[in-house]
Amino acid sequence: MREETKKLQKLIVVVGPTASGKTNWALRLAKKFNGDIISADSRQIYKKMDIGTAKEPGEWRRNGLRKTYYIEDIPHHLVDFLDPGKAFTVAEFRDKAVKYVKMAHEDGKMPLMVGGTGLYVHSLVENLQIPRVPPNKKLRDSLEEKNNEELMTWITSLDPKTAETVDPNNKRRLIRALEVCILSGVPFSEQQIKGDPLFDILEIGIEVERETLYERIDNRVQKMFDLGLVKEVEILLKQKYSWELPSMSGIGYRQFKEYFEKKISLDEVKENLKHDTRRYAKRQLTWFRRDEKIKWCKEYEEAEKLVEDFLKK
Repeated sequence: MREETKKLQKLIVVVGPTASGKTNWALRLAKKFNGDIISADSRQIYKKMDIGTAKEPGEWRRNGLRKTYYIEDIPHHLVDFLDPGKAFTVAEFRDKAVKYVKMAHEDGKMPLMVGGTGLYVHSLVENLQIPRVPPNKKLRDSLEEKNNEELMTWITSLDPKTAETVDPNNKRRLIRALEVCILSGVPFSEQQIKGDPLFDILEIGIEVERETLYERIDNRVQKMFDLGLVKEVEILLKQKYSWELPSMSGIGYRQFKEYFEKKISLDEVKENLKHDTRRYAKRQLTWFRRDEKIKWCKEYEEAEKLVEDFLKK
């Protein structure tokens, strides 16, 4: 190992598709290795959105001047902190995540970054220097007039790499990818410049058989409905959060739009949510498989052994 890598603070990263068991593995690792968890989930950042994001029940506790979200007595950062009406960029995530990794070390803790939002993870692991391309209302209004299929065709021609991983049903993401391409003249996928390594990182991926994963997804969606997902969405709409918001255009929420417009039944919402979540899991795997540094594990014990060896180095 290079001398400069030895001096870097350590960071453990756990990734995988939705419903792969990341939360369970992360909590077990955090309890064993005195960890602080940094969430890399672009949906669980929002307050008031618990069921549809599969957020684990937790509580806010005051720790000196700081307030921290705890799940099973483990501190969690970048979860349940943002109003659904606000936006949160990848650049903001990267900056805050770096801060929490360093704070964990200052507190004598081992930071674990856990999540399935590939770009969030990538931004920190590769220390991306992300250009700030501001929103352009005129261009966005123009793109808004096109349907998702048209936008996807355009992205495929301008930026095939992004087309592989972007959610074709998420119009907001499609528009943003095109906006960055058009205004900068550079494909969205080539915008991120890698900086020098910030941390000595162990990346662990959770490997689950496709059939098992899809069964877990179906069970999770059913559980969401049992826990009151319909009511959660209804309350958000009553509080005037619109379908165009980043928070409401994500999986778990946008599937309800046609239901509340009385165009489809609740059973259709449920099936659409299962279908869209499976497709999302597939895209997550496509993203993570490109990172050759990820060590894939089928059993938790394999991950624990990797962490033990990593911390001994």
